[in-house]
Amino acid sequence: MAATVTVEVARYRPERDAEPVFQQYEVPVRHEWVVLDALTHVKDEIDGSVAFRWSCRMGVCGSCGMMVNGQPTLTCASYLTDHLPGPIRIEPLRHFPVIRDLVVDLASFLRKLRRVKPWIVRDDGPVEPEGEYRQTPEELERYHQFSQCINCLLCYSACPIVGLEPDFTGPAAIALAQRYNLDSRDRGARERLEALSGDHGIWDCTFVGECTEVCPKNVDPAGAIQQYKLASALDTLRSFVLPWGK
Repeated sequence: MAATVTVEVARYRPERDAEPVFQQYEVPVRHEWVVLDALTHVKDEIDGSVAFRWSCRMGVCGSCGMMVNGQPTLTCASYLTDHLPGPIRIEPLRHFPVIRDLVVDLASFLRKLRRVKPWIVRDDGPVEPEGEYRQTPEELERYHQFSQCINCLLCYSACPIVGLEPDFTGPAAIALAQRYNLDSRDRGARERLEALSGDHGIWDCTFVGECTEVCPKNVDPAGAIQQYKLASALDTLRSFVLPWGK
């Protein structure tokens, strides 16, 4: 195994760079190191000016998502040895404005997320007398897969529609909307369906499926979007057949 590997880090310092440039660093190769370790080594030992996000280092917080050799990647879960002999090119997530180096602006995603109300919506007052909304294991299983989303946004960088239509609500937000639709405690499915059936909602998706391919938590956003499309189509059909029933 090589003793070192070259990493090419995208640098963008708005006070001096008109556009991003690449800067090379030579880092040690250790069997247990992931790409995030290489970046941390660069920052701690070589160049403290390199900017990037990270937090848990355990594949839970979703903050260290970047492009690694052109692929949306959770850098705390990608071993250096998988990219030898290098060089390893590290860039900010695609389809997001870059604030500095590898740090992207997440404001547009947060606006989209709020639009789909990814929380339990209730209109019947306080909790039940026992103080809990109880669920069976079967009810939990219905939405468990979608609840694994960590908002790492790899799916947005993989989605060609997000690149073409920046206002598209996008995979993670729709998957999280479906997570609450399938929750037996929730009553907000109608509100979410109305929001997602309009402009820049589910019908923008052409079912490329890359969002599901890159998800590090095995969530299936493409499947969630297709479930939503079916629900929307049935809702439209029902409105014609039973116009008084809505």
